[in-house]
Amino acid sequence: MIAKIGRGANIMGALSYNQLKVDKENGEVLATHRIRETINGSYTVAQLYHSFEPYLIANKRTEKPVLHISLNPDPRDKVNDENFRQIANDYMKLMGYGDQPYVVFKHTDIERTHIHIVSTCVDRNGKKISDSYEKLRSMDTCRTLEQQYQLLAATEKERNPKEAFFSPVDYKDANVKSQIASVVRHLPKYYQYQSLGAYNALLSLFNITAEEVKGELLGQPKLGLVYFALNKQGEKATNPFKASLFGKQAGLETLQKHFEESKEKMKATTTKELLKKTIEIAIHISSNETDFKKQLLEQGINTVVRRNPEGRIYGMTFIDHESRSVWNGSQLGKNLSANVFNDWWKNEIIEERQKSIQNNPYPPSFAEKNNTEKEIEQPHQLFNFLNPKQTACTNNNLGLIEAFGGLLPEANGDDYEEQAFANQMKKKKKRRRHGDQK
Repeated sequence: MIAKIGRGANIMGALSYNQLKVDKENGEVLATHRIRETINGSYTVAQLYHSFEPYLIANKRTEKPVLHISLNPDPRDKVNDENFRQIANDYMKLMGYGDQPYVVFKHTDIERTHIHIVSTCVDRNGKKISDSYEKLRSMDTCRTLEQQYQLLAATEKERNPKEAFFSPVDYKDANVKSQIASVVRHLPKYYQYQSLGAYNALLSLFNITAEEVKGELLGQPKLGLVYFALNKQGEKATNPFKASLFGKQAGLETLQKHFEESKEKMKATTTKELLKKTIEIAIHISSNETDFKKQLLEQGINTVVRRNPEGRIYGMTFIDHESRSVWNGSQLGKNLSANVFNDWWKNEIIEERQKSIQNNPYPPSFAEKNNTEKEIEQPHQLFNFLNPKQTACTNNNLGLIEAFGGLLPEANGDDYEEQAFANQMKKKKKRRRHGDQK
């Protein structure tokens, strides 16, 4: 069993995210603890919030008092509702949150049935409950519960010696090509996206971008793809890497097939309506762009905003890590298109500037102007990219795995750049032999 612990500042967002799944019959409230009961046994976000409110009001200085935990048994484990309730109860007790109010939601909208627990890490006196060695304690707790409920143990699964970390690229490291390869070879296995723009939005979370290149071969027009590593400002920081270096999976032809397959799969999913409502809720409870992104990030959704050189928004992309699908705002609804967000945030910026000028008539210094680094959307930490067949974790790798993603195998350890070089050398040898024969 894998546990993911997320922390946030807005409990309304966490409750709304889970309650939407209940409303759409893709989830249910399995259990509650120290939550006000209702007459008919059903709940609303407002009703649930009232039970958490005294703890949040008492909070003294904890910036992120909200806990959003997901417990994910192996897909092969057959866990019934009663066992899920007991597992959630035992997990919270062992982690030191047994006396806290919490709600247990079961999610059934994806093939891997799992539970989410929404709670608070601040006690009734406003003091934060210690989270020392939390990741290590969580792993130990999972191992204990696996034995108690006879679940498949994550640490007992076989590991591939050629596994590589599936994580954001650091262009300053020498092995940039290998870093890009570990991402682009495997993304199509896990995510659905319908266009190159959506693909690039997902790649941007890993500091990568892809571009189409046009050319001619024997008089015939040819299309290809190249990849770049990005710096913190989202700018190209390396020379281009040809897609052929990473195998067919990273090439344009295979990607175009994936786009078409994704269109069909995403048509049949219930994710679209749920994601749309989650975003609409985030709009209403957020005050600006940063807050909006933060609200969605706490629900496992990355927001990638694309702007032209003049600063105008021309693209809004939402990456739902639970359903592992990528959506453009316009696909979800007209009210979530780029123009709507552009006008909304533009008006907010004007209002903020006017207030700033009123409060401080002096313009910002040169140093202050240059201190505004472009915001880069970071991958969400609550949901991982683990292959269901390889969900192994060890205490040594705990920090990296918990921080983001999981372990994915390299594609048979092939080095396509070396193969291309070897083929080139063979051709040169043939030319020499041919020249000698003449």
